[in-house]
Amino acid sequence: MTKSISPSPPPPPPSSSLPQPEQEQEHEQPPQRRERDSRERRDNRDLERRDRDRSPLPPPRRDYKRRPSLSPPPPYRDRRRGGNRGGYGPLDRRHAFHSSRSRSILTALSLYINKPKRNEIVTNLSSLAQQTTKHLYREYRCRPLPSSSSAPESPVLVEKGVEDVLILEATERIGGRIRKEEFGDVPVELGAGWIAGVGGKESNPVWELASRFNLRTCFSDYTNARFNIYDRSGQIFPIGIAADSYKKAVDSAISKLKSLECAAGQVAEEEAPSSPKTPIELAIDFILHDFEMAEVEPISTYVDFGEREFLVADERGYECLLYKMAEDFLFTSHGNILDNRLKLNQVVREVQQSRNGVVVKTEDGSVYEANYVIVSASIGVLQSNLVSFQPSLPRWKTEAIQKCDVMVYTKIFLKFPHCFWPCGPGQEFFIYAHEQRGYFTFWQHMENAYPGSNILVVTLTNEQSKRVEAQSDQETLKEAMTVLRDMFGSNIPYATDILVPRWWNNRFQRGSYSNYPMISDNKLLQNIKAPVGRIFFTGEHTSEKFSGYVHGGYLAGMETSKSLLEEMKQSLLLQPLLAFTESLTLTQQQTQTPNSQIYTNVNFISGRS
Repeated sequence: MTKSISPSPPPPPPSSSLPQPEQEQEHEQPPQRRERDSRERRDNRDLERRDRDRSPLPPPRRDYKRRPSLSPPPPYRDRRRGGNRGGYGPLDRRHAFHSSRSRSILTALSLYINKPKRNEIVTNLSSLAQQTTKHLYREYRCRPLPSSSSAPESPVLVEKGVEDVLILEATERIGGRIRKEEFGDVPVELGAGWIAGVGGKESNPVWELASRFNLRTCFSDYTNARFNIYDRSGQIFPIGIAADSYKKAVDSAISKLKSLECAAGQVAEEEAPSSPKTPIELAIDFILHDFEMAEVEPISTYVDFGEREFLVADERGYECLLYKMAEDFLFTSHGNILDNRLKLNQVVREVQQSRNGVVVKTEDGSVYEANYVIVSASIGVLQSNLVSFQPSLPRWKTEAIQKCDVMVYTKIFLKFPHCFWPCGPGQEFFIYAHEQRGYFTFWQHMENAYPGSNILVVTLTNEQSKRVEAQSDQETLKEAMTVLRDMFGSNIPYATDILVPRWWNNRFQRGSYSNYPMISDNKLLQNIKAPVGRIFFTGEHTSEKFSGYVHGGYLAGMETSKSLLEEMKQSLLLQPLLAFTESLTLTQQQTQTPNSQIYTNVNFISGRS
């Protein structure tokens, strides 16, 4: 006689993230199958209850379907940790196995595994996930290369537990385009020299660092420069003429911008602006476009952080901020970095990417392996052939890199036996009007920063910079002295020393900073900063709002580190499951069971490529 089977209680409603096996109609199931299914449901409930008890976090909410609102449910508050938990949560809390994505993969596996073996698999898989995720996150390797700053993304990665970080620097020092050098017994900044954007509604992060480490600065006011314009006879143009020329140059710049928009098909055609012709028009056009309006208005730096600018005038140099930042995650002694995670004089020449990781090869034959790589080289270096990528970068990436302009900005320093130029209020900057645009036009004295230093600085850009870099320092000194004698007379003393940086001819820089076209869509910048597989890109040229600024490079590094951490989290969540499913695939292939192809498909679906 067949033993009667009491009806089992209805199972709890399944989670929406778990695929459920198809159920047959009750009247079509034989008693033995109903009994077996009832036992399986009870076993599944026991397993879920046991996993919830073991989890350090409460189970996810399942009542959001009953909410009348169409918006997603808010994350619940974890009172034991005093914060909101949404998504997968931090990996070091070992609940990756309890995420909805992991449960989905586990259920997909369980559909094709018979019951006697399933309990063993579930137990092994849960243990494997909890043990592996505890260690994998700290063992992932990341290589920033070659550094164009102090790799601001590195402290964020180390802070989040990514301890195996290696920085490859092509030169003998960190800092890239932030560099000081002793000249005339005072430190001068060859590259970045100002903290731009101070005094606004938001705090500039670089200004915060400068205040934290007591960096000495002095306020710079460019507005008076347009009223200190010298002609070739040494006379200063009257204020009225200078003001009219400045207004004309502004109107010309606006008309030029509209004509560019017209060429892009955005507005109706307008008359093309007239080009500057006279020496004063050329000088003001140079100041307006190469200094005051080098970006399209409104300028995000001044809107967000303020319009004030401060010149760095500290004996430690601008670079001391980088060394102070490095102390937070690298071992230092008396200001020197002694940590072996920083490798100096490592010129990266090739980056090979594969499914399993990245191999980096340097000029001296060294080889480094990593799971991920962050490339912080300048846009000029990316446009050159210094670093090759295998396989080659996709076409959309290379085209975006080549479309970005590179600005060359050269500050030439001259040392004199005594001061012969005006040093009163509003006279820090002065302009030389010449028939050739940008020819030794913009001058600054260093008496405000270093009183008694007797140093003048003249700034050249782009074609003039490249021309001067190609000639000897003595030829440059001769040209500069001719200009100074035009302004201040032939009796002035001859300079005793000259310092000419060469950013364009430096193969590790290839320019000073990025300069995006005035008319360009956001897609260009997005393509430049977008990662390619395991290779991430950062630097001031990847900053959407602050390209060309020191704080742009700083914020871009932070953003890149966060993107990398998200990528690592997604990868680590699947790591234990993928390893286990691979072992299942190998076992099934060895036994040659019919289900081997099924496990291979699960591998593919779970994200393995």
